[in-house]
Amino acid sequence: MSLKKHYSVESINSKDIKEWLLYKHYAKRMCSISFSFGLYKEKILVGVCTFGSPPSRALCVGACGIDNAHKVYELNRLCVNDGLEKNVLSFFVSSCLNMLPKDLIIVSYADTSQGHNGYIYQATNWIYTGLSAKRKERFDPDNPNKHSKSVTESKKLKYEDLPFRERPRKHRYFYFTGSKKQKNINKKSLKYKIQEYPKGQNKRYDSSYKPKIQTKLF
Repeated sequence: MSLKKHYSVESINSKDIKEWLLYKHYAKRMCSISFSFGLYKEKILVGVCTFGSPPSRALCVGACGIDNAHKVYELNRLCVNDGLEKNVLSFFVSSCLNMLPKDLIIVSYADTSQGHNGYIYQATNWIYTGLSAKRKERFDPDNPNKHSKSVTESKKLKYEDLPFRERPRKHRYFYFTGSKKQKNINKKSLKYKIQEYPKGQNKRYDSSYKPKIQTKLF
């Protein structure tokens, strides 16, 4: 099957994928969005992928140095309908990366608490740099998926009143956009040690929710 014959990838307005992020993706919350893309099968939206500024300034500086911190973006949401053909996800991610501006440093994470190893990043030739550090974070027991900052804003709670929990560790991957020369320069500046890809049994989260917006291309 020729994927390009049946599928296409287009830039999409972030407001048109809000329902996907809030109800279909496992995180169930919005994120920073600088670039957003839609996967279409015969003009019907069947997947979304977004890139935005990482929430951690320390990561931006620590990835490839302070001079390259402005280049760092995160692939922060990737969500597709169940039952798509083999290799469609790789086609989607690769297409999104090719549509990004040149000379960027892209980071993404595979959440171990969700049973993810990041096989899609391995399939599309990202660089693996190990697990994120062990840390504790505050959270709302009544809404554990919500970011602590959002909780305090919505409930008027004090941050210090929220309980602690162990922060789930995540597999960290990097990808460099641009020319071969740009990629090599950014790769040489990478501060993290390159490691072997992790392996293990992957789990899929429930993505059966059907968004009302199944945007058609015109």
